[in-house]
Amino acid sequence: MTKGEGAGLKDRRLGRTGRMVSELGLGAMDTPTSDRGSDALQSAIDSGITFIDTAREYAGSEMLIGQVLREMQIPPNLCLASKTFSRTANGSQYDIDRSLKTLGCDCISLYQLHDVSTLEAWEAVMNAGGALEGLQAARERGVIENIGISSHTAEVLRMAITCGEFDTVMLEYSAFYPVTAPLIDLAAEHDVGVIVMRPVGGSGRASAMRGRIAEGYDGPLTPANLLRYVWSNSAVSVAIPGARYPSRINENVATARERRPMDSTERLTLEAEASRLY
Repeated sequence: MTKGEGAGLKDRRLGRTGRMVSELGLGAMDTPTSDRGSDALQSAIDSGITFIDTAREYAGSEMLIGQVLREMQIPPNLCLASKTFSRTANGSQYDIDRSLKTLGCDCISLYQLHDVSTLEAWEAVMNAGGALEGLQAARERGVIENIGISSHTAEVLRMAITCGEFDTVMLEYSAFYPVTAPLIDLAAEHDVGVIVMRPVGGSGRASAMRGRIAEGYDGPLTPANLLRYVWSNSAVSVAIPGARYPSRINENVATARERRPMDSTERLTLEAEASRLY
């Protein structure tokens, strides 16, 4: 039994990596580099979250994660993921070496090309001397295990899924943004793991929703239902909502533990409400 299963969190397969990760992950972009941020990370790991995503460009994020992990017994099934914005082989390897030092580990579970969202960026990372070569070299060196990519563009995501070079893709998907559902299906066909960013909307929508709820809104559009929406897609591997403080971690974990399946009628209702209010 994995720690995630023992804590009541469901595990899902991360595509061809073969890894089992908790369906609730943590996007650490906005986790503050303070005691509260450390407490949030500690709460996430103690709660059974086994997937944590960061990036070189998230100011102080890798350093915070490294500090927390150095002070605890790291769960053997913890999957750490980071990313590079570099588009060159040398630059991406430099970033990986910095990540290893900052995180304080010998090998990073998943390293991703960050926000490859234009055709020019795609060509740059895929051509000879591009960043993908750097990640492949790092994998041969044994300092990363799997290779992924994040993007906000359907055309790039489709090429990434079908080209055979990437073990995972990170994309946006939610009741606010359901248009990527066919790409998620395509990823399942190619055994590519799917990491969902912005599962509760991004762009300040979660805060706006909580404000509405505090003012008396009692409709279906809640952070908990938005997470349920994402998890209702069985081809999703992991959703990575951000969390600044332990209280948000605890809310998300409670949702994951207690959630019930969302049927197609509920999903369509949530999409309609998201479109109506935002």
